Amino acid sequence: MPTGKVRFYDTEKGFGFITKDDGGADVYVRAAALPAGLATLKAGQKVEFGVIDGRKGEQALSVEVIEAPASLSKAQRKKPEVLAVMFEDLIKLLDGIGNGYRRGRYPDQKHSEKVATLLRAVADELEL
Repeated sequence: MPTGKVRFYDTEKGFGFITKDDGGADVYVRAAALPAGLATLKAGQKVEFGVIDGRKGEQALSVEVIEAPASLSKAQRKKPEVLAVMFEDLIKLLDGIGNGYRRGRYPDQKHSEKVATLLRAVADELEL
């Protein structure tokens, strides 16, 4: 079976193109050619597929994913040492806010917005 990498796939439209490893024209792939349980392909995924000649060129049949592309978000992830310092600072910041609440005070609006932005950034870092 030929192999290649996904060049483009549009989940909403249900089609895309695979670039064959051995060169030649790109192969058209429809959602119906994807294995059961797989709804989309990602650019850069290595796939194996059967080929038939369609009206407009080659079409992929029975696509199987060989390997997923490397995650860009994981490659850009901060080092654990940096995250440890960031979390220690966050704990101190939240502890200060907690002490204010214990004294019956809410943080001011400007400070609250900065803390909320920081918490969203930390959450994004955790989800990688």
